[in-house]
Amino acid sequence: MSSPILHVRSLVKRFGGLAALGGVDLTVEAGEFRAIIGPNGAGKSTFFNTLTGLLRPNSGRISFEGRDITGEPPHRVARRGMARTFQITSVFPELSALENVQVALLAHARRSWSLWPRARTLHAERSRELLALVGVAADAAKPAGTLSHGDQKRLELAIALAAQPRLLLLDEPTAGMTAPERLEAIQLVHRIARELALSCIFTEHDMAVVFAVANRITVMHQGRVLAEGTPAEVRARPDVQQIYLGEAA
Repeated sequence: MSSPILHVRSLVKRFGGLAALGGVDLTVEAGEFRAIIGPNGAGKSTFFNTLTGLLRPNSGRISFEGRDITGEPPHRVARRGMARTFQITSVFPELSALENVQVALLAHARRSWSLWPRARTLHAERSRELLALVGVAADAAKPAGTLSHGDQKRLELAIALAAQPRLLLLDEPTAGMTAPERLEAIQLVHRIARELALSCIFTEHDMAVVFAVANRITVMHQGRVLAEGTPAEVRARPDVQQIYLGEAA
């Protein structure tokens, strides 16, 4: 049996007297498409920030592909093969969509792009391939800041894929989209993850999105894991219905 791609044990993160993470355990197998759900304040973003090195945990252990990465800085975590997108889209608005991906590819290759006119031809073909993969190839020449919100999210996905990750973390990937757009966006990510053999963890509030694609769900509440299982198992739990789904127990 293969080892899990991600193994988290007893992860604690405190802000003063507040325990944002109160001892989180999580195991993700290679190839999983895992959803993490929970009400606002459950600790989902703090968990992502701690996994990816933006925050240093007070205690606990994070193991990625069998290597202890606890407390490593974000750039080192990314180089190990873990990429992440954010709730608020993060692109260079003045650069074109193509140039945004080129910058990401140059950074991954550890090449300087201070002489940008000379760098404009570098990785252009691969950048176009990634834009085509996420469905924004037609807008390659447009400034990223002029793209629709949904297309900026797609561009951000292409930027994350430029790092050739093996584990993709998506923090609210459908935030700000309409219901049809949310379902289409997560199905795109699901398809790409299958095509590229990626493992994926995503946070999401829309239960229709979660139950459409996740093969396993973790429910967080007050900084701890409340429940975990298949979509059917999680949907059937009275405590999840009461605390998160707002249904009668």
